[in-house]
Amino acid sequence: MSAMSLNEHLAAARRVLAAADQEHVLAFWDQLDDGQRQVLLDQVDSVDWPELTRLVQSHVERKPAFKLPENLQPAPWYPYAPPAEMKGLYAKARLRGWELIQGGKVAAFTVAGGQGTRLGWNGPKGTFPATPIRRLPLFGCFAEYIRNMQKRTGAVIPWYIMTSPINDADTRQFFRDNRYFGLDPGSVMIFPQGMMPAVSLAPRNLGKVLLESPGRLALSPNGHGGSLKALWTSGAIADMKKRGIEQISYTQVDNPIVRVLDPIFIGLHDLDAAQMSSKMLPKREPLEKLGNFCLIDGKMTVIEYSDLPDTLAHERLTDGQLRFLAGSIAIHLIRVDFVEALNSQAGNSGDGFALPFHRAEKKVPYIDLKSGQPVTPDKPNAVKLETFVFDALPLCGKSIIYETSRPDEFAPIKNANAPGTQDCPKTSQDLQVARAARWLESQGVQVPRRVDGSVEAVIEISQNTAIYPEDLKGQPLPSAIEPRGQVLL
Repeated sequence: MSAMSLNEHLAAARRVLAAADQEHVLAFWDQLDDGQRQVLLDQVDSVDWPELTRLVQSHVERKPAFKLPENLQPAPWYPYAPPAEMKGLYAKARLRGWELIQGGKVAAFTVAGGQGTRLGWNGPKGTFPATPIRRLPLFGCFAEYIRNMQKRTGAVIPWYIMTSPINDADTRQFFRDNRYFGLDPGSVMIFPQGMMPAVSLAPRNLGKVLLESPGRLALSPNGHGGSLKALWTSGAIADMKKRGIEQISYTQVDNPIVRVLDPIFIGLHDLDAAQMSSKMLPKREPLEKLGNFCLIDGKMTVIEYSDLPDTLAHERLTDGQLRFLAGSIAIHLIRVDFVEALNSQAGNSGDGFALPFHRAEKKVPYIDLKSGQPVTPDKPNAVKLETFVFDALPLCGKSIIYETSRPDEFAPIKNANAPGTQDCPKTSQDLQVARAARWLESQGVQVPRRVDGSVEAVIEISQNTAIYPEDLKGQPLPSAIEPRGQVLL
């Protein structure tokens, strides 16, 4: 750009920032070169400042008060193991799910906007080595599942991956370096979600956008709820419609054993003509940090664990089961036309579709405006504004919940390894080994176990080899595994 056009751009940014009372964003303008100035102005352009001003008033200057609905009820679900009277329905649903996948009607969608910072990993979270022997990255686990499903159905299963501007370039390069894990690059679409600035909580700078560096805003992804807007604005929905895709199988990037496409879940969702459906896990204990599936006026809703009163969380039925048992694990099925309708209806206003924002208090490094020096806070100093995909559930005309098996489908990697920590690489790999051991034992293989029942070996089963235990039938399996041995199938 010419110096004049840069000056014009600067004048426009000053007007927008002044109206939002955020002029400090340009405090270090004189210290930047033209390239840095352009980056900063582009970031300013990317922010909806009138919306941010409203959110500062409603979510930063005060904490939004959560009011528990009076008519809250636990949501019903389809059980993992069907009772006798439902076995016919499940058989029909399984067949329908396979038909949809084989007919090219289902796409995989992975939400992968985060970095591996909490894991001590320098890169996109999807590049983190997840499996116990091969150290296959999370993206590789999902790619193997998709390849297996393509091989058994003969269908092309397009894979849509939502990144963020923070990790988009690295993610694309990672896929190129790994030759898309054997998938057709033409059927893998990678696109970034939107970003929101972090806003100061400090009393003297309350509501002010933080700077990550003198020439950059402190931006972070706008939450997994941004996926429903990004699917539309990126052109992913248009691409799905060209391909004849009807259903989107939504998963997040942190669970290496997730069933990327699950025929029984797809079938139940489709037979019930649901618009957006979810998988659930029975909570291990009343205060497990999972959202709670509930009904409010007949509409499916997720109440966050922090918002459900302890008295309700501990309520039990006469058989001893928790009344609010169904926990959300961020696995969904979403109709393409539902996403299209949400966005196209909102598009008349020019603002596009957006879910409600939530306040998250976080520790955000920033540049001190007086000294120009970087500050690393030791306690939460800012609000990050995030949207949650489950907030679309109340907008559905019909939504179902299907129970899944914790040992077979839930081994998330969220936290760094530390004594007593759950949902970390070690616990995930232990769960992967335990699943592999059960699957081998179901085929008559002897697996060594310690006194406490844990597996005394390291076992990994590639999802190219098996995604169900019965897939191991007819495979060349060992008769027994040596104690402390390593087995890769």
